[in-house]
Amino acid sequence: MKVVLAGAYGNLGADIFKTLLAHGHEVVAADMAERDLGVEGNFSFRQIDVTNPESLRGLCDGADVVITTVGLTKTSATVTNYEIDYQGNLNLLNEAKAAGVKNFAYISVIKADKAPKVPMLHAKYLFEEELKKSGITYCITRPTGYFYDIVKVFKPMIEKGEVTLLGKKPVHANVISTEDFADFIVAHMCDENKMYDIGGREIYSYEEIANLCFAAAGKEPVIKRAPAFLFDVLAFVNKLKKNGKDAILRFSKWTLTEEMVGSTIHGDMSFAEYIKDSFKEEK
Repeated sequence: MKVVLAGAYGNLGADIFKTLLAHGHEVVAADMAERDLGVEGNFSFRQIDVTNPESLRGLCDGADVVITTVGLTKTSATVTNYEIDYQGNLNLLNEAKAAGVKNFAYISVIKADKAPKVPMLHAKYLFEEELKKSGITYCITRPTGYFYDIVKVFKPMIEKGEVTLLGKKPVHANVISTEDFADFIVAHMCDENKMYDIGGREIYSYEEIANLCFAAAGKEPVIKRAPAFLFDVLAFVNKLKKNGKDAILRFSKWTLTEEMVGSTIHGDMSFAEYIKDSFKEEK
């Protein structure tokens, strides 16, 4: 099949890209910039800017499936999640419909519909709703989080010798590797109007994850807890500064204080082993 992959050169996108090629699909790798992934197969690159519909013209011509991982995951003072996650993906959806694409696969986030005050989630939920009523056959996957993201959050705290968690209540997550998730996305990209809340096979509390990180780093665990409302204060201050950091802070608070366990379990990779390997590289 011919597959348009938007966000092909991001972390998750790259693994989906490789999986599609491994399964013999023709891929149109669409992103703002190309990078060398060392891939081989039937693919072409198309430079796009999802906020500019003109850059999407003809992108989906002849495609059987569109997969999009597009979303704003970094701090930005110039664009918002509503411009990228919502309107950008809507521009892509409109182009797919105009080209007669039959299947549209969207990667969202678990509980996107439960957080109207968290732009990184609410914008995704708004697009989910547009996709559902578009008339195109859709598959929406909502991951709990990724191995590399969690380790990226914990590593700086481990290096300082102290981890600070939010709130008094333990919360849990079964994050998934991007490699395992990519396999699931490709296997289910043509499912008919399905939604999956998906995670990996290991469920840990954030305290357990912190202890795994300390053990992997060979350090004694020091874990403290802070009131969750402090993130609300920080988000408010940064919103006044208009630096874009408030969206990241609200998302961070949400993920660290909410149960993030997906009901669809997938994958063979171990998060505990990934943590060990990640800290081995630092030694």
